Amino acid sequence: MCGIAGILTVNHYQDSLEKIIQRMQPALKHRGPDDAGIYVSPERKVAFAHTRLAILDLSSAGHQPMSTANGRYWITFNGEIYNFQKLRQDLISQGEQFNSQTDTEVILKLYQKYGSDCVNYLRGMFAFAIWDNWEQTCFLARDPLGIKPLYYWQSGTNLVFASELRAIIASGLPALNLSLEGLYGYLVSGSVPEPHTLINGINCLPAGHWLSWQADGITKKQYWQIKFEPQDISLLEAQEIARAALVDSIKHHFVSDVPVGIFLSGGIDSTAVLALAKQTQNQQLSTYSIAFEESQFNEGDIAQETAKLFDTKHTEYKITAASAKDLLLQFFTAIDQPSIDGFNTFCVSKVAHDSGIKVVLSGLGGDEVFGGYKSFQKVLQMLAWAKKLHTFPFVSTAIGTGLSQWSSSPQMKRLGDFLQQNPSTHSAYSSFRGIYSHQEASQIIQQYLGEKPSAKLSLPTAEIGNFPTPEDEVSFLELSCYMRNQLLRDSDVMSMNWGLELRVPFVDTGLLTAVAPIPSHIRLAVGKKLLTQAVAELPDAVVKRPKKGFSFPFEQWMSNEFGDYFNHINLPNNIPLKPWYRRWSIAIFQHWWERVSA
Repeated sequence: MCGIAGILTVNHYQDSLEKIIQRMQPALKHRGPDDAGIYVSPERKVAFAHTRLAILDLSSAGHQPMSTANGRYWITFNGEIYNFQKLRQDLISQGEQFNSQTDTEVILKLYQKYGSDCVNYLRGMFAFAIWDNWEQTCFLARDPLGIKPLYYWQSGTNLVFASELRAIIASGLPALNLSLEGLYGYLVSGSVPEPHTLINGINCLPAGHWLSWQADGITKKQYWQIKFEPQDISLLEAQEIARAALVDSIKHHFVSDVPVGIFLSGGIDSTAVLALAKQTQNQQLSTYSIAFEESQFNEGDIAQETAKLFDTKHTEYKITAASAKDLLLQFFTAIDQPSIDGFNTFCVSKVAHDSGIKVVLSGLGGDEVFGGYKSFQKVLQMLAWAKKLHTFPFVSTAIGTGLSQWSSSPQMKRLGDFLQQNPSTHSAYSSFRGIYSHQEASQIIQQYLGEKPSAKLSLPTAEIGNFPTPEDEVSFLELSCYMRNQLLRDSDVMSMNWGLELRVPFVDTGLLTAVAPIPSHIRLAVGKKLLTQAVAELPDAVVKRPKKGFSFPFEQWMSNEFGDYFNHINLPNNIPLKPWYRRWSIAIFQHWWERVSA
């Protein structure tokens, strides 16, 4: 896992390419503390930077930016390719020669052989750029599920890209103006929806897309999308398919030349990762968890019991309000873009880092793939109710308008927004996952930008087609919205802040492709029954526990120990700050914007 950055240009900047790229590289040092490199092409059309966290082939042969032997292709790459060894052997059988044991060199050889189709061979998480010195073109790509970020700023034919927003800002090239679309998306959903960012003009390359740069412009193309196409599969067959796919994913995610640990909570997903890891790995496993003094949030006891059951080397860190406050300022600095989450991953990543580990597995993605969220029931209930009400459209619109304008309840205001639209799974989902209503978001935006959105902005998501069932559409939305824009982005930034590579076996194209044909009434059965049946090793104490998210006692802390950082909220008086995550989202945004714009 690494940090990447680059500049592509046909013009000459006031500062040299070397100066600009040297401003960008330090902003990514935390992502790759083991090594760093810069490449500037002879024609001075491209500059690449790289900071390396050495996971595969720890020798100097893994140095980046890396080139082919003839110097034609240069790559800067962030991520891990889990099937690189098979790809490498296939290429060797076709006459290719390698100078390293890295997955980076495999990508180079694949691009040399297949061009843009190289992405179709890669299984893993990745963001990379490849420069062709002969054709004077650059190819950038991001993994199918958006595990690794890739941001870019374009001005005419000039393009600047990086693993994090902060590195593009450090170039000094973009103007630091807030994006209306990005800020609106953040306020109504709790995270910035791709392809937007909070900075006007800087975009995120969408998941499953590649981008080709040449002197006369850029081309973008989607190469992968989630598809649910149910087949006639029995429950027993589904269990066997899910089990085999999960074991296969876990095996691939342990490919590493350094030890791999596991984040362990009291939940089904992380315990399933551990149980299958125990089946596939020979060495003793290391697990890491967070505990709290507040009993209603504490999962430390069940995590310890699980670790003992599977005989792991377990490390627990008990977080108190005082110790959390000590970490808060470091967390503010680590934020690349704010969200209503992230502090939990920041803290548990510190635990793993302080224990000397460089790679961890997480249970992130299990709820989205196997139906673990309340959204799978609540969204469909909302949709059915709204469709009945819309048989009298004037009534529905009147109720919606009244709720959005006059209700004092944040949930009722968002419900009002929903009732004023044509009922759809997407609109019900957006209301269910929402933070601020349209009217509230517009007021806040006017305060920061001096203008309101001219109309309700639709939140971007991957292109939505026809789904076999509404449940499949909810699964798609959870994977492509909440998971991608918030959970994966926070996991990447907060783990990489500590020089830690976080891997997500549930977020795997091989796994998704295998389970996608399973009918939704089996794959998404309440309580994640398919997952618990496929992983028979799960202890009853974990399976039968009521579902709890991996959450912190933020509301209590913000009212007390965290008060200094969360009491000075600059909002119109008529916008309530409860539930707690509304106050958190505005405070985190204010701290981020003050730091970025200083």
